[in-house]
Amino acid sequence: MGSLGVLRKTTMVCVPLMSHSVEQLVGDMFQAKNEGADLVEIRLDFLKEFDPVKDLRTIVGCRPLPIVVVYRPKWDGGFYDGDEKSRLEALMLAKELGAEYIDLELQVASDIMEEHKLGQQSSSKIIVSCFVDRITSLKEDLSHLVTRMQSTGAHIIKLVATAADITELSKIFHLLSHCQIPLIAYSTGERGLISHLLGPKFGGVIVYGSLEGKQVAGLPTLASLREAYGVENIDADTKVFGLISKPVSHSKGPILHNPTFRHVGFNGVYVPMFVDDLKQFFNVYQSPDFAGYSVGIPYKEAVMEFCDEVHPLAQSIGAVNTIVKRHSDGKLIGYNTDCEASITAIEDALKARGLVNGEASLPSPLTGKQFVLAGAGGAGRALSFGAKIRGARVIVFDIDYDRAKSLALAVSGEARPFEELANFKPEKGAVLANATPIGMHPNKNRIPVPEETLRDYSVVFDAVYTPRKTTLLTDAEAAGAIIVSGVEMFLRQAVGQFNLFTGGKAPEEFMRDIVLSKF
Repeated sequence: MGSLGVLRKTTMVCVPLMSHSVEQLVGDMFQAKNEGADLVEIRLDFLKEFDPVKDLRTIVGCRPLPIVVVYRPKWDGGFYDGDEKSRLEALMLAKELGAEYIDLELQVASDIMEEHKLGQQSSSKIIVSCFVDRITSLKEDLSHLVTRMQSTGAHIIKLVATAADITELSKIFHLLSHCQIPLIAYSTGERGLISHLLGPKFGGVIVYGSLEGKQVAGLPTLASLREAYGVENIDADTKVFGLISKPVSHSKGPILHNPTFRHVGFNGVYVPMFVDDLKQFFNVYQSPDFAGYSVGIPYKEAVMEFCDEVHPLAQSIGAVNTIVKRHSDGKLIGYNTDCEASITAIEDALKARGLVNGEASLPSPLTGKQFVLAGAGGAGRALSFGAKIRGARVIVFDIDYDRAKSLALAVSGEARPFEELANFKPEKGAVLANATPIGMHPNKNRIPVPEETLRDYSVVFDAVYTPRKTTLLTDAEAAGAIIVSGVEMFLRQAVGQFNLFTGGKAPEEFMRDIVLSKF
């Protein structure tokens, strides 16, 4: 089997395999190939019983795709606890048997490269790797560290770091863009996820993904890299869009926006962005490469401060869920697509059931109805303003009573302390809208109101969309209410966002098909 070749222009997807037996390892290699991996990383230090001479012949001889051989010692974060001579002999044997890549730790690389003449042209490429505990705690500049790694004579260098904040990843992107030899660089953990996803844009030679059913913490799955993010389509010109939120792992946005970008031929990628500090985030990610954002919990109100301009509807609501970087001057423009998305979803559900009691003559099936809102945050503000515009009478319940009063005043409604929601008796035909995170995965069994009160509502809407049919909606349907899923709101607001992101018209039926099949 020939070398993979490090001069390929497209980023390759590698699956790290931490199998405990040679038999399992061989099976995992074939699974990785079937799932679309370009190569696999073999962690020899994870094998429970390992006979280098016998087992390496099996591993290398049975490989269905190129391999990176790693034998990580305990002193560098691995599990090998034997003598160094035996470890290095095993790695050299893997090279002699034809393994495409051998991984060496920076601490030992120079000596080994010189001793074995590994820098000379050979069928095996040498990866010199280094793990950095914290990017910001480095005593030397990252570029100096990279220079030191390059000086070993490596064919490829690999830098892995932990990041306490998403803004630290900008240093990794800078390195990827400017390194003179092929570089693998990423950060671990949820805050580091975009360093994997955006590696292809900034020139990373390899990105990592885990096998289906054998997920590695902090890594995207191989399937998501291929199907959701389409990493093979990402290049230097790809525009980056993302969800600014905390937490962010629940987001379904990537599996909706990315396939739709590809469907219409738009060169963009949508990624989850775990943001801790909005000011730092916007100060660091000012490049035109970062072209727009969705805004989630808990930032829909706070993010307005960082917008250069805010659309009048979003301004009146006091919440932004979409930001677009204007091409002409780079200014951040804030919009709210939640408002119309949520209210039209409720209206259409009512219309589908038929209009009664003379309501057909009214501007909206919500006109005159009592609208009971749980949660006065960003999503709640969008719902309440939409309800007010339709002529509904809004009652706001929130744990922060002052916030409830502020919103109620803005929509000429009424505010109540959240604890009163449990015993609140709505008017006949009232609408209940949950705009709190109550019921969101993983706390799926909670609902914001007592189950016995659900029979008093004719319509129940839940802004939570993971899971698709929440416990609140299940219980409300059993009580006889019309139910409206947050998935419908999610789809409609995403259509609005897509139009703003691309400047075109979203393929709504295509997006709906994705939602129905994937959510």
